[in-house]
Amino acid sequence: MEEREGEVRWDALCSRDAAARAAALDTIGQAVLRRAESVASGAAADGLPVPAARDGLGEALARLLMLSKRCPFPDVREKSEAILGGVQELGIRIPRPLGHGPSRFIPEKETIQVGKEDAAMHTLFAESFATLGRLDNVTLVMVFHPQYLESFLKTQHYLLQMDGPLPLHYRHYIGIMAAARHQCSYLVNLHVNDFLHVGGDPKWLNGLENAPQKLQNLGELNKMLAHRPWLITKEHIEQLLKTEENSWSLAELIHAVVLLTHYHSLASFTFGCGISPEIDCEGGHTFRPPSVSNYCICDITNGYHGVDEIHASPAGSIPSTESVCEVEALMEKMKQLQECRDEEEASQEEMATRFEREKRESMFVCSSEDEESAATRDVSRHFEDTSYGYKDFSRHGMHVPTFRVQDYSWEDHGYSLVNRLYPDVGQLLDEKFHIAYNLTYNTMAMHKDVDTSMLRRAIWNYIHCMFGIRYDDYDYGEINQLLDRSFKVYIKTVVCTPEKTTKRMYDSFWRQFEHSEKVHVNLLLVEARMQAELLYALRAITRYMT
Repeated sequence: MEEREGEVRWDALCSRDAAARAAALDTIGQAVLRRAESVASGAAADGLPVPAARDGLGEALARLLMLSKRCPFPDVREKSEAILGGVQELGIRIPRPLGHGPSRFIPEKETIQVGKEDAAMHTLFAESFATLGRLDNVTLVMVFHPQYLESFLKTQHYLLQMDGPLPLHYRHYIGIMAAARHQCSYLVNLHVNDFLHVGGDPKWLNGLENAPQKLQNLGELNKMLAHRPWLITKEHIEQLLKTEENSWSLAELIHAVVLLTHYHSLASFTFGCGISPEIDCEGGHTFRPPSVSNYCICDITNGYHGVDEIHASPAGSIPSTESVCEVEALMEKMKQLQECRDEEEASQEEMATRFEREKRESMFVCSSEDEESAATRDVSRHFEDTSYGYKDFSRHGMHVPTFRVQDYSWEDHGYSLVNRLYPDVGQLLDEKFHIAYNLTYNTMAMHKDVDTSMLRRAIWNYIHCMFGIRYDDYDYGEINQLLDRSFKVYIKTVVCTPEKTTKRMYDSFWRQFEHSEKVHVNLLLVEARMQAELLYALRAITRYMT
């Protein structure tokens, strides 16, 4: 199947016009069946029993499988299924999905099924499909929180596709570089496809050393932002802006920094919510028939362990006395802290001491690193220095000064700098930060009419505390009262080393809370991490400019 011809036809399926989609589906159906007939007759001539899908047919069939399951337009789902059926009738094996739903952590029956969404969600799904050409698994998990998802999609669309300082292929390549820092093959795969789709040079995908020097120069900033943003100085910024013919403009650099921080934090969400590979990507489908037990070796090699699926996840299961008590105890602590706040206020010295203690203690929160995390393809060729990872502040006697929000904040400094150099993006990011921070349904597990602001603030401030960022007006003593050890391990892993997140970690915190509440936690982690990285980068850019 000619790639260019196919490309145009697939794109037409994103149209909101049913007649345009129908015409595109007819053309796709004819082309696929022609190709399938050719493969089937070739196999018959060679005396082969079951012909394999080859010569680009496999990719087309995987895409049709994805459309039959994930397209928000019913006409496309039905016709895609019919085309697959036609191919199967020719004796060619068609693919089937691997795994169960958009997340390995959340049972499929508890996520929103495509085709069963309400009118408001259908509009969101159609918007996402028209923009991205797919309804991806990130969207299908984020849609637990439609208000946030809408803001997220709008921001991501602007960063990747609207007018901006960087050319389109650079944007996707920077996304690949950022996701690869956390070995996030899910995001790398998506952006490799998008990079090629917008005309990117396939040679660049063989490794960062094959990309232009200008992008190679961004490697150091990518590395520091992802793992140790507190080390970024105005000298690093100067190097990027002053390297003669490979230099970055300020506007380009702001665009790049926003993309890097967006994809570092999206990698956190991907691992934190156990996002499954896309159906049409590597690890999302197989051409092998199911085994008798509906469980075969190809599932194991792709990281799908059937045993995991048998045990219902604790979230949403029958309440155990212990986990119900956990919710009650947390609510009681919130009530007591509110009463203490009303009665007395700690001195500034005491507040500073509590921050330093919490920052120091956060260094000793760590997971057992020998646990089995999701199987992932090696993507290290997309970045340099694979040994460079997250390091705590004071290890090896290295001291990093506290970053006081009173001296440099997103609201008073970062927002206006981004908006000045990359118009509208400051506004979009600000809206997204606020939605994530203020999002509430006034519920906690089975309880209604609960003010959760204290808990949300503790989570946000704990993440910033791990990055050395301090709010003078916050009592950091509250964090230890509200966040237990298993929750802290989960937060730190998802934010600092997301590739080490496991289903056990996800299941072990807030055992009686809904999956939607755990996804909400992940939205806080994503936005707090992104803002922390941005603060360090933007402060360095501001210092360079002054």
